[in-house]
Amino acid sequence: MRDVAALPNIIIMYADDLGFGDLGCYGARSIPTPNLDRLAAEGIRFHQGYATAATCTPSRYSLLTGSYPWRNPRAAILAGDAPLIIDPETQTLPGLLRRAGYRTGIVGKWHLGLGRGDLDWNREIGAGPNDVGFDYSFIMAATNDRVPCVYIENRRVVGLDPADPIEVTYDWNRAFPGQPTGRHNPELLRLKYSHGHDGTIVNGVSRIGHMRGGKSALWNDETMAEVFLEKAVRFVTESNSRGRPFFLYYAFHQPHVPRLPGPRFKGATPHGARGDVIVEMDWCVGEMLRALERLGIRERTIVIFSSDNGPVLDDGYDDQAKELNGLHRAAGPLRGGKYSMFDGGTRVPLLVSWPGHVMPGESDALVSHVDFYASFAAMTGQCLNESEAPDSMDMHDVLLGRSDRGRDELVVEGIRAKTVLRQNEWVLIPPHDGPAMDPNTGIELGNFPDAHLYNLGQDIGQIENVAAEHEQIVARMSARLGEILAGRRTRLS
Repeated sequence: MRDVAALPNIIIMYADDLGFGDLGCYGARSIPTPNLDRLAAEGIRFHQGYATAATCTPSRYSLLTGSYPWRNPRAAILAGDAPLIIDPETQTLPGLLRRAGYRTGIVGKWHLGLGRGDLDWNREIGAGPNDVGFDYSFIMAATNDRVPCVYIENRRVVGLDPADPIEVTYDWNRAFPGQPTGRHNPELLRLKYSHGHDGTIVNGVSRIGHMRGGKSALWNDETMAEVFLEKAVRFVTESNSRGRPFFLYYAFHQPHVPRLPGPRFKGATPHGARGDVIVEMDWCVGEMLRALERLGIRERTIVIFSSDNGPVLDDGYDDQAKELNGLHRAAGPLRGGKYSMFDGGTRVPLLVSWPGHVMPGESDALVSHVDFYASFAAMTGQCLNESEAPDSMDMHDVLLGRSDRGRDELVVEGIRAKTVLRQNEWVLIPPHDGPAMDPNTGIELGNFPDAHLYNLGQDIGQIENVAAEHEQIVARMSARLGEILAGRRTRLS
C-alpha cells in the first residue's frame, strides 16, 4: 500500500450514449466541445478505447467490478425499480480505492439497481451505491427516461413529502388510474415519443414505467446538468478540505434521451437537442476542470473521460435527431452504434489527463473500461485476490502514456449479451440469431447466420467480411471465445 498523501485524486467522467465521432478531438466539426478538446490536448487520446458492452448497465457493471458483464445474467438494461445487481460482498473499484484511503463518491446516473426486490422509495433505501464502496452518492436510480424521476442522496429521495409517497410499477396492468400517460394523453406532451416511452408523464415528457406521488421530489430535466455539477464540485471541494485523496465517478446523463438541454444551450448546434446536450456536457467538464484549478489540485488529479457505449439518434423520442443530423457522423468511421456488435457499439472516446505526469499524445493501444480496476490497484500499490476483478488487466502504464502495449484480446457484447472477440487487429462476430437491424433505431445489430471476420487494421468500418478467406483464424478465435465464456476469469495472476 502506498502512502495516502502521495496518491492522486481520480475522477472518471462517464458520458451516456456518446459516439466515437461526437467530439471535436475525434473529428466532429459541428458540435463545439472546447473543454473536452482541451482535456485531450493536455493528455492522451485513445483510438482503441472500449466499453465492454453496447448498452449502459452492462458497461457500468464492468467498470465498477472489473468483470465482463455476461458473467452476471442480471447485467442487462434494468427497469428503474430493479434490485441491485452487484452483490454487496463483491469487491468493487470504489471499495478498492477506499481501502487505499480514498474518499469515494458517485454523482449522476446509477442504473445498477437499488434494494433487494422490496424497494420502498419512501424509506431509507438499502442495497445501493453506499453498500458497494461509495462513501457518498447523489444519483438518479436508472435513466432520465425511466421512472421514478427523482434524485436520491445517500439512501434517501431528495425533497420527498411524506404525505405524498412515491409508488412505482413497470407493469401496464398495474398502472395507476387517473395518472396521465403518453399512450393515453398525448395532448399533454411537449416532447412526443417515437417508440416505447409512453408511460407516466413527468415535466411534459412520457417515460418508461409508471409512477404516482412524490410531486415535490420530481426533477427538472432542464436543470439536471447543473444539479449534478453542483453536487460533483461540492464533493471534490469537501474531500479536498479533509486532506484525503478522492475518487469521483461523475456519470453524466447526456446525450441519453430525453434530451432537454438547459436554456443557455438550446440552439448551440445545428443538430437540435442531441448536439445541444453534448455542448452542455462539455460545459460541465469545463466547470469541473476549473474547480480543480481553483482548488489548486489539477496537477494532483487524474481525469478520465469516456462513454458507456456508442451513439443512437432516435432512441424513443421525436427530437429530430435524425432529421437534423446532417453530415455529422456520431460513430465517426465506425459501423453500428448503441446496441450493436459492430465497433460503433463499444469503441468510444477515451481521454486521460494528469498534468505533469501524462505526456500529451495519442495511443493506439487496445484498452477497456474493465481495466480501470486492476490499473488503479497497481497505482495504489494493492494486490488483488484470485476472485477479484476477474477480467481486469493492469493497463496503468498504458493509461499514463508510459507504454503502448495494450491488450492482445478483448470480449465485448451487443444487446442481450451477444459476445464478440477482438484479437489484435482481428474481430470475430460469431453467428447470432435476430434481426440484422433494430427496427426502432435503424442501427445495424450484427446478427448473422454465419461468422463474420474483419481486420480492423485495414478496414475500420467493417465493410469487408473476410471469414471465407481466413477459415483457420475464424476457427481459432471461435474456440478461444468458447474457452473464455466457459472459464471463470481472464485476468492474469
